[in-house]
Amino acid sequence: MNEHEMEEMKNLLKEALPPMRDAQPGRDLWPATRERLAAPPRAMPWWDWLLMAGASATILFVPGVIPALLYHL
Repeated sequence: MNEHEMEEMKNLLKEALPPMRDAQPGRDLWPATRERLAAPPRAMPWWDWLLMAGASATILFVPGVIPALLYHL
């Protein structure tokens, strides 16, 4: 890109993305973060166990699906 194109790109970006007025959050987020970290972890729902059992059974009985599963990771 030449200088003229760079200046034009800067102007277009300034028009498309106006400056933020208030970039600070309205309250302090650290106490809420500490509370969430101190809370006990939530239990895993039953449908997650069901999905894991289904995936395990599929891998056990149809091993040809392993490459397809690895592709989607």
